[in-house]
Amino acid sequence: MSILSMNIKEAGYGKKVILTDIDIKIAPGKISAFIGPNGAGKSTLLKAVMGIVKVSSGQIIYKEKDIANRDVEKIVKAGISFVPQGNRIFSDLSVYENLEVGGYLIDNKIRLKKRIEEVLSIFPILNSKLKSEAGDLSGGEKQQLALARALMLQPEILLLDEPSLGLAPNLVAKAFETIKEINKAFGTTILIVEQKVKEVLKISDYIYALRMGKIVFYGTPEKVCEGEKLREIFLM
Repeated sequence: MSILSMNIKEAGYGKKVILTDIDIKIAPGKISAFIGPNGAGKSTLLKAVMGIVKVSSGQIIYKEKDIANRDVEKIVKAGISFVPQGNRIFSDLSVYENLEVGGYLIDNKIRLKKRIEEVLSIFPILNSKLKSEAGDLSGGEKQQLALARALMLQPEILLLDEPSLGLAPNLVAKAFETIKEINKAFGTTILIVEQKVKEVLKISDYIYALRMGKIVFYGTPEKVCEGEKLREIFLM
């Protein structure tokens, strides 16, 4: 059983093909990590799911419908959220206003407030910062706000593009703990692209390795750690 299946023959930017022959079935309620060297196509894969990158040949099936090349807003409304690299937030808005923007489809004020409270249960550090401008937050707090905002619409699938990027070393472990907590608390299916392989292996259920736009390995974290597999993935 899969919640999302990708059968991408070709996808990329204009005439530049980045992904070829991607065939993946994502298990519901699990954390699936995408690893591989720089330029392997990991971030492009997430952007293809979100409709940001064009799929010139193939399908991406979610809820029995092909969502390849759909408008981003329609994909969000369908139940998929995306946190891009850099934890982008609205720096000139308060923390609370950022969360309100994340819940823009919730038209009932009581439901919106309740959802904000539910999300903040995972990110208690933000409770004392609700009136603060988001731009004044620390790097770790901005990362938490980006995750919190992405959860406002109760997505079934959450896509994370290098969530540890730019974080101080002492905050990286906390970031991965939070991702695991989101998965456990809400049952959210998570797809994560990450360069910190050792850390992401600890929280993931399945690992997909990409190289030159193709899947070169699929398996459990235990399997990817066997023998010289990791060395092969990054140095082959």
